Amino acid sequence: MNIKTLFLAVLIPIGSFFAQDNYLDEIKKERSDFEQKLLHTDSILNTDEQKKINKLNYFPIDSTWVLTAKFKKKKGKTFGMPTTTGRTPKYKRIGYLHFKRNKEKFKLAVYKNLGLFGDDYKNLVFVPFKDANAPEVTYGGGRYLDLEIENGVKHVRVDFNKAYNPYCVYSYRYSCPITPEENHIDVKINAGVKNPN
Repeated sequence: MNIKTLFLAVLIPIGSFFAQDNYLDEIKKERSDFEQKLLHTDSILNTDEQKKINKLNYFPIDSTWVLTAKFKKKKGKTFGMPTTTGRTPKYKRIGYLHFKRNKEKFKLAVYKNLGLFGDDYKNLVFVPFKDANAPEVTYGGGRYLDLEIENGVKHVRVDFNKAYNPYCVYSYRYSCPITPEENHIDVKINAGVKNPN
């Protein structure tokens, strides 16, 4: 092994360690920022609601739950998505994300909120899911992912460490979509947010 090869062999693992550290820091900061907003400002919860929550709980950050899914278009009919209050906002399924992790395979439907307009929402899609951890470990109504899927894309990076709870987990005052039956899966997705204490 010459000096140049040795240098590259040493450099590559160090770079990967830095990338991993940056990723962990990013997720930790997102969680800290949200906890600050939820429990220490009045922008989401009022004081009485904040007092009912001791802390937010998460699965350990696990990069093996950052998956590349195959996206297959399969449009559905416009429908009113059930919510925790009886409100039925209009959504439309645009396709499915197909996942494989270790020996487990599963798929999740991808929805478009038809009430959101403008360039900011052009590629934004909604992926609610209820996994096998619900309702004991995670919220019984399901957790959410917001993704960007551009037209013509066939593969999508999905980070389940960013799975979050709807606001109705923390307050009855919010109206939140309930995960459709087709996104109830038997897989335990041990990533993202858990039920709060």
